[in-house]
Amino acid sequence: MPNESSDPVFQLIKSLTRSEKRHFRLFANRQGSTDGLKFLQLFDALDAAPHYDDERVLAQCPAIKKVQLANLKANLYRQLLASLRMYHAVQNLDIQLHEQLDYARVLYNRGLYQQSLRMLERLKIAAQQAGMGHIALQALDFEKLIESQYITRSLQGRAEDLSAEALTLVEHVSQQHVLSNLALRMYGFYLQIGHSRNQEDYDRLTRFFRSALEHVDMSNPDFFEELYYYQAHVWYHTITQNFAACYRYAQKWVDLFERHPSMRDQQTMLYLKGLHNLLISTYNLLYYKKFIAVLNTLETFAADPERRSNPNIEALLFLYIYTNRINASFMQGRFTEGLAIVPPLLAHLTEFQQQLDPHRLMVFYYKIASLYFGSGDFNKTIEYLTKIIQFKDSALREDIQCFARILNLIAHYEAGRDESLEYQIKSVYRFLGKMNDQQQMQVAIFRFLRSLGDMNPQELKTAFIQLKSQLTEIAANPFERRPFMYLDIISWLESKIENRPVQEIMQRKFAQLR
Repeated sequence: MPNESSDPVFQLIKSLTRSEKRHFRLFANRQGSTDGLKFLQLFDALDAAPHYDDERVLAQCPAIKKVQLANLKANLYRQLLASLRMYHAVQNLDIQLHEQLDYARVLYNRGLYQQSLRMLERLKIAAQQAGMGHIALQALDFEKLIESQYITRSLQGRAEDLSAEALTLVEHVSQQHVLSNLALRMYGFYLQIGHSRNQEDYDRLTRFFRSALEHVDMSNPDFFEELYYYQAHVWYHTITQNFAACYRYAQKWVDLFERHPSMRDQQTMLYLKGLHNLLISTYNLLYYKKFIAVLNTLETFAADPERRSNPNIEALLFLYIYTNRINASFMQGRFTEGLAIVPPLLAHLTEFQQQLDPHRLMVFYYKIASLYFGSGDFNKTIEYLTKIIQFKDSALREDIQCFARILNLIAHYEAGRDESLEYQIKSVYRFLGKMNDQQQMQVAIFRFLRSLGDMNPQELKTAFIQLKSQLTEIAANPFERRPFMYLDIISWLESKIENRPVQEIMQRKFAQLR
């Protein structure tokens, strides 16, 4: 029996809003046929079902025979997509433009060449204004086809105009692909290694980045060329830990949308990603005032009843708002207060499970664990870190998986779980041995924690002071600072030295910073 996660029709129906379902019923009733009535019955049965079950569906729809079910489901799936395409056409300019391209083809097939050419001309202008050069290029190719086969307007120089227009469009579309490929590759590097681990990482990435930009001409970019250019720089500077440059390009990214309000409506997800990257860069720079201002902008946008909405946008808003609310708690050192975020966060994780990838889940679990660690609840810390440690894809964000294990080891020590410490030490040791690159901070902490069991209580404070001194020296190396972004071990050591909760230490630092 197919389950909810593997049956595409059931999954699609469960994703629909009330208004989308109402629109589909009206759309289906227009068919006026027996087959239309059957797939509408199938739709109602699947909509009412808590989980997918073939036998239950057939029992509820006696008019549907078992041999008909597969074909009816396939037809229902196509009709649902057609209905959704019509319903969301107003909000999606690319759907409207492709529809205009289809209409131009219909007119051409009827022999109405002048009407087809006029429609294609309007389509080209709209597509270019929206930065959709690939659609404009399709329209231009069709226009050349008509002009080459039929005597239409055949004005002098028309062939040269079309050729020049095509070459210009191809250049823009080609450069869009170069820059979007670069931005995607940079993001892929980030998922693989996080921040650059050493000089070799930095040099290899920089050579690749500069080589990719060698022939890029930004003297007259269209919207998407400019956007992908900023995206690529944001990821490059994030990986290389140049957070000031990352901040500049993230701000340019957001400013681009502010200069083109219509694109903010059409490309909402890319606008939200720009705001999120601006928030992350201000967080890394500890630029609290700007961070709060941008977070307010994001939350105001989310609360706007007139804004564009779809499941993808709602998932991104949840992801970015909750990530940065937690980051605000980290900056302030208010971990106990930040725990109020966790229950609604977990509820939304269930709601948006289809839209969230494993990487984002892992980051959320690490942030939740860090909230509990900072508030002093070490058992809950261990609970959420275990979710990361048991994660199957060990190649994804190796850095987070490593620090999850180290923090887990510290949490076991703080929780007094001495019986598990030896096992945890062996687990961390095995993982460090498999890592492509170990950093000094990781090794120093591991060695320290491994030696804790042999120390007398009177020796602990001195050992904490010595480790803090050692880590402070390590942090002076730019390529060794990366681990401190995931684990504020210095504040933890200070809390042990001063015998005060770690969040008090961080609140004091925040007050000094402000």
